[in-house]
Amino acid sequence: MSGAVSLPDAASSYPRLVADIGGTNARFGWLAAPGASAAHVKKLAVPAYPAPADAARAYLAGLAAELGAGYQPPRQAAIAVATAVSGDRVSFTNSHWTFSRQALQDDLGVQGLQVLNDFEALALSLPRLGAGQLRPHGALPQPHGTLAVIGPGTGLGVGGVVQTPQGWQALAGEGGHSTLAPGDDFESEILRVVRKDFDHVSAERLLSGIGLPVLHRAVAEVLGQPVAEPWAAEQIMDRGLARSDEAASRSLDAFCSFLGGFAGSVALVLGARGGIYIGGGIVPRMEERFFASAFRARFEAKGRFRGYLEAIPTALITDTLVALIGAAAAIEQQTGC
Repeated sequence: MSGAVSLPDAASSYPRLVADIGGTNARFGWLAAPGASAAHVKKLAVPAYPAPADAARAYLAGLAAELGAGYQPPRQAAIAVATAVSGDRVSFTNSHWTFSRQALQDDLGVQGLQVLNDFEALALSLPRLGAGQLRPHGALPQPHGTLAVIGPGTGLGVGGVVQTPQGWQALAGEGGHSTLAPGDDFESEILRVVRKDFDHVSAERLLSGIGLPVLHRAVAEVLGQPVAEPWAAEQIMDRGLARSDEAASRSLDAFCSFLGGFAGSVALVLGARGGIYIGGGIVPRMEERFFASAFRARFEAKGRFRGYLEAIPTALITDTLVALIGAAAAIEQQTGC
């Protein structure tokens, strides 16, 4: 009909390349068609490649060999990165990788490239997560309104997502660097010790892989069992979970308590009444120890707003590939299909 406007063809923007890049590993996935989940997921070691473009080309070359005649170059791509994103140049905090967004798009030959913070990607994934990807405290979250995710990993990431008439919109920020608050006298003593070395004790300073040694050393001093040299995070986790060392065990307990108080504060600040999700690589290793901890009690312990927090569900993300789901959502937002 004369004057009709043609709508974008979703199929014409496929296949799509998605990636989740941290300081150590880069995970790549492939979306072949509308409605498809990320497939052919591969994990590549960041130190093995000079830059993201080299890793992406290696992944695509392997995929082309695997798919043979069925392979087509990607038309859209989205990459979640474990660093702040501002402007064309992206530099990783915990690896040697740095790249130009425009140059990477040109190298990949894609029509569009989305580069977003990894916790923006995690946040965008939240409304799409199912029961098999979560382990809740009690009832599963039913996504609505505002959701938030907190992820103790190498660092401490925080992200949010808000339901709007135009869809779910991610909130980027640096909440892991906000000041950590104590919930009891023992935690006040921990912070007193840590402040000997750091003027500002952020949540990330203790609630992360880089923070666990700091937390353990402070706990040991408070207990009157000072350690001569900092322990590695792995040693603290192993000894603490086995309860073979008092300071390590108490450190994990303090970690969960501090995390609960911090998560409750994030819920209040963002008004995240739809749910608070815990991501990152540390908490899943704790398994039952986390669910038996004071996390939930401390999450709710906000005085006059206890009732507000009691109504907010919390859940652990058990799927390690959810950032790829968020990256795929970012492409859909950009292309409209």
